[in-house]
Amino acid sequence: MDVRGGVRREAAALWDGGTGAGLGALATTWGLLVGARMVLPVLLPSLQGDFELSLSTAGLLVSVLWLFAAIGQLPGGVLADRYDERTIMAASALAVAAGIAAFVTAPTAAVLFLATAVWGLGHSLYPIARITVLSRLYPGRLGSALGVTMATGDVGQTILPPVATAIAAAVAWQAGLGFLVPCLLLGALAIYLAVPASEVDPDDDPLTLEETMAVLAELRTPAMATMTLIMLVYIFLWQSFTAFYPTYLETGKEFSPTIASLLFGFFFAVGVVVKPVAGAAYDRVGMRGSLVAVLSPPAVGLALLPFVEGFWPIVAITALVSTMLGSGAITQSYLADSFSEERQGAGLGVVRTATATLGSAGPVVFGTVGEYGYFDEGYLALAVLMVIVIALTLRMPTSDPARGA
Repeated sequence: MDVRGGVRREAAALWDGGTGAGLGALATTWGLLVGARMVLPVLLPSLQGDFELSLSTAGLLVSVLWLFAAIGQLPGGVLADRYDERTIMAASALAVAAGIAAFVTAPTAAVLFLATAVWGLGHSLYPIARITVLSRLYPGRLGSALGVTMATGDVGQTILPPVATAIAAAVAWQAGLGFLVPCLLLGALAIYLAVPASEVDPDDDPLTLEETMAVLAELRTPAMATMTLIMLVYIFLWQSFTAFYPTYLETGKEFSPTIASLLFGFFFAVGVVVKPVAGAAYDRVGMRGSLVAVLSPPAVGLALLPFVEGFWPIVAITALVSTMLGSGAITQSYLADSFSEERQGAGLGVVRTATATLGSAGPVVFGTVGEYGYFDEGYLALAVLMVIVIALTLRMPTSDPARGA
């Protein structure tokens, strides 16, 4: 098999037709948004010192970010069905920039939490609009386009936490996060200029109760109900892991903050490779086989993590766990293919809002577990949850919506 040639052909197909510049702007800004979100965990020790936060309170701060990033996704999905996606995504980047500016200038913990809520709400407008615009620009290649976009997110998550740690050590933690504000402003401008405008019907009515019930009816099928449960358990697990992995590496494995942030960045670096491959695998072999393939190594890695010591063994464990990052390109492509075009944004919004809202409890729960000295047991529990997700995946149909399931 000519893998290199296949990659070149796929990249050329994504760039052709005048959509490449828009994909680049959309993906780069997504990298800034999710990379900024992953800067928060590496700054938690500094925030704990400045604002006198316990581990559980620090976990609550992360949960607030995830919660508000979740509850706005249903309105964001409805807006994506009704209005120009590029305007929604540009507004999202501007709102996140405003939230981060308020965060780094917060005088008290109460203002810090309020700014975090604004940050999360701004972020929530972007994900659904990103998926609907990609499904419009790349029919038949949504998995690949979404995989590339999510991989650029991992580039941001790989680079930004170590950069933020270095800036925080040299200047202050506020500078380690605040430098992203002008970057996000540029990202908003790039999206508005480069992403093709969608055709908007100004006479479209807002989402009606009848349409909402139709979306919920589509969710009541066994396959969709199982996929929603898969996403719920996975998001709880993923948010728990990412919120405190740098802290665990510092306190449990006794690495320096710099090494811990580099290992955290490496976790996302593997995703740069895994996500496009996972998206392409979904397009070619379907959801079930591709999802089991990316979730099996993390089950092993999470189970071994408490018992492994030393830099290189932890690097290996981190690589195993990081393959789970490929799941988003698979599950979100599956969901996008499962809803009719007119209900795609709202449908995705319902699923992502419900699962991410409930899953946002993960950081505060895991932080409380760590505060009582049970981080190791917590990671073993995450391994069990991953096995449950795999078992649920194996119950899914072998054929997918786009293939006539």
